[in-house]
Amino acid sequence: MGLEIFLNQTWQFPPTATHSRTEDSDAASETELWKAVSVYGTLPRGTLTRPWPSANTGFVLLYYVLSPLSSLTALSLALSASAFPEYRSLAGLSAAEVRAVARTFQATPGAQPAPPPINDTSSKLVFDDAHPFQPDAPGDIRGPCPGLNTLASHGYINRSGVVTPVKSSPRYKKAFLVDGNHLTNLMSIGQKTPETGPDAPAPAIIGGLNTHGAFEGDSSTTRDDFALGSNFLFNETLFDQLSQAAIDFGSNGMLDIPSAAVHRHNRILDSIARNPNFTFVTPRYLTAYAETTFPLAFFVTSQTSDTSLTLDLDVARSFFQTHKFPDNFYRRNGSYGLAEASVIIGEVFAPFPVLPGNNEGVGNYVVDPEDPGFTGHGTCYAYYKQSNLTVALYPDPTDELRAAIAQNLANFYSALGDPTCEQVFPFGQ
Repeated sequence: MGLEIFLNQTWQFPPTATHSRTEDSDAASETELWKAVSVYGTLPRGTLTRPWPSANTGFVLLYYVLSPLSSLTALSLALSASAFPEYRSLAGLSAAEVRAVARTFQATPGAQPAPPPINDTSSKLVFDDAHPFQPDAPGDIRGPCPGLNTLASHGYINRSGVVTPVKSSPRYKKAFLVDGNHLTNLMSIGQKTPETGPDAPAPAIIGGLNTHGAFEGDSSTTRDDFALGSNFLFNETLFDQLSQAAIDFGSNGMLDIPSAAVHRHNRILDSIARNPNFTFVTPRYLTAYAETTFPLAFFVTSQTSDTSLTLDLDVARSFFQTHKFPDNFYRRNGSYGLAEASVIIGEVFAPFPVLPGNNEGVGNYVVDPEDPGFTGHGTCYAYYKQSNLTVALYPDPTDELRAAIAQNLANFYSALGDPTCEQVFPFGQ
């Protein structure tokens, strides 16, 4: 509830550019796929849909900012501790060692600049002797992202689930602004924990990635809505629905783009039908479609942009439920950036486009006319919205905390890649 209040506040930042929206009552495709898509029923045509925007709209840049793992993704690159020792990586430390570090901070490490990009993005064996799978130990933290959970279970990030953000994608840098500890530079990939260090004064959250409405959001692929159940534990019923979509609409019973689009739309309709608090606005609006493409891009061994995007359901279960690389698993061959992401998410979005909005009671979905979604100046909209929220969470920071937040906000801006957005400095430069 608090997050919703903060997001509705207006601060003295440059306003997003004005944009217009044209509704198209014929945007819903009259294909057999549309007629059969949902076990929950279809939406009224023209109320929530619009055509997929052209390639020159703001979607491409905004998706790049908020994709689950973009060209610097930890999963794509399977980063190791030795790659960036000067940035205080936690990879390779035991869970007990991380906890000891968090408890014994005598100085304020603060935020750190992002490391340079990795040059070698070629396919490599990632389930190797140096990164064996280990089941969660008592006290280990896992959260709503199957990619981060898998990296932790193989030791690519700390197995405790308490991590540093410098190696993460822009999406996780954004999440760190709300969910992480700016002074210790630590964040939980799941629940709130004292292992990230002392909390800043309220209304700061530092709640980990399980915090609803920050990184985590409604209509997840295999996790329930926060208002309906666990928003971070694997849900067998939802995975069965994903599997059924693959069987009914996929390629030879495998998950592919058409079947992934079906499941994405079904999840939205289910949230509309059952969750009175369903919220589907930027940034969650964008990350929901992004997470739908994530398994196809990263959970297929040796995946490349020119191979068939199909995923075996047993492999999918290994990631979503067990957090384990399949045997002999090779990481993606090449980065997953602007070009690849825009194509895949466009194909997922196009059959069943839904506008940003939220429920006002069960089954009453109301479109948000201010949210540009995949069109207009969406990149700037997301950036200023995140800046507003950060200011609201830290209204009176100490000098050390102010400097740390300023650095992390600058790191987030640098990942935008959109020079048309005017950078703001609410915490100084």
